[in-house]
Amino acid sequence: MVKHLKSARPTAQDSDRLKAVHDTVVDVIADIRERGDAAVREYSERFDKWSPESFRLDQEQIERIVATVPAQAISDIKTVQERVRAFALYQRESLADFEVETEPGVFLGQKNIPVGSAGAYVPGGRYPLVASAHMTVVTAKVAGVDRVTACTPPIRGEIPAATVAALHLAGADEIFLLGGTQAVAAMAVGTETIGKVDMLAGPGNAYVAEAKRQLFGEVGIDLFAGPTEILIIADEHADPFVVAVDLLSQAEHGPDSPAVLVTTSESVARRVIELVEEILVDMPTADFAGVAWREHGEVVVVEDLDAAYALADQYASEHVQVLTANPREALEKMRNYGALFLGEGTCVSYGDKVIGTNHTLPTRGAANYTGGLWVGKYLKTVTYQEVTNPAASAALGRLCGRAARVEFFEGHARSGDVRAHKYAGEELPWAPASL
Repeated sequence: MVKHLKSARPTAQDSDRLKAVHDTVVDVIADIRERGDAAVREYSERFDKWSPESFRLDQEQIERIVATVPAQAISDIKTVQERVRAFALYQRESLADFEVETEPGVFLGQKNIPVGSAGAYVPGGRYPLVASAHMTVVTAKVAGVDRVTACTPPIRGEIPAATVAALHLAGADEIFLLGGTQAVAAMAVGTETIGKVDMLAGPGNAYVAEAKRQLFGEVGIDLFAGPTEILIIADEHADPFVVAVDLLSQAEHGPDSPAVLVTTSESVARRVIELVEEILVDMPTADFAGVAWREHGEVVVVEDLDAAYALADQYASEHVQVLTANPREALEKMRNYGALFLGEGTCVSYGDKVIGTNHTLPTRGAANYTGGLWVGKYLKTVTYQEVTNPAASAALGRLCGRAARVEFFEGHARSGDVRAHKYAGEELPWAPASL
């Protein structure tokens, strides 16, 4: 049994809008490739009304900006960053380099090497996402990235002081007051004043997401980000007020943010719908949250929790909050989610802002195949090989010769033949006469 008490409104994909975003980003990237800083400045003037003498903040400017941030905010930033750093360190320690001798004289190894440089984008706009500075920069530094370049836009012509403070305290090596496609493109391709990076990380609007998509391959990226998503699994024990508040906490991210309730209790479901409407009446961010709820909100009643877990796995939501009598059961029953939030004492907002896990997570079904941003995204897991035993190399050479010739790779086969000849006296019928 699956009963929909509220469904998302069917919306046709706005192909014209998507094409306009795509085409604009193509042009911006191409222009920055050709004209570098001059193009960056023009786009910053056009889109952000921002054209300082230098987009990069020097140390004196950073210290002056940080000094304007209230002491409590600085203390809170440091506390949150320490939590993010601690969790990232646990992640890094879980990734072990190793070397094994698979047979006498044959050594195979693995190393986790950080990328040399990373670009961290921290959005501004209506919401200055200060926490994104922690998630991108702190995590990169724990991974061992040598150079982290950070970009964040001015907000209505003002410097986002708290964001600059967070980037500085997180360990960013360079901070640029620069936003949008022009920031992402400049970091990816490099200009006269902005060094090229090896990978890009951080959320952003549709233009930033499209720029990352187009630049992927030329540089690495953390993941493709879409609108924030929340899915709550609730049983009859769940508090409908808590459910309603938590659904709207994520709906306020934007008018296209899905908020879904999957519950085994119809009475809980109906009360949640009532409470959401009551809360929205005077919610300061109702212009976003209300539209998101009307257009993308869903409430589904299912027969039992197994059905709830199965349906949630089909959604593969970015955030899955479990408000049930035994929330840890979801750890065994589910596989497709960006992050799980277990029990009433936990909420998605903790993950977004303060608890220490990374809030840059997969959306639009990407949780079917990937997790979110973590230390490992900034690492290259590479391998190495060494054969020191002549007999082992000869045996591998004979095997390589046979295996390569099945695929008609004669050059590969001959590399194996040479070692079988050198170390075991095998004949080389193809060898040049001069040998």
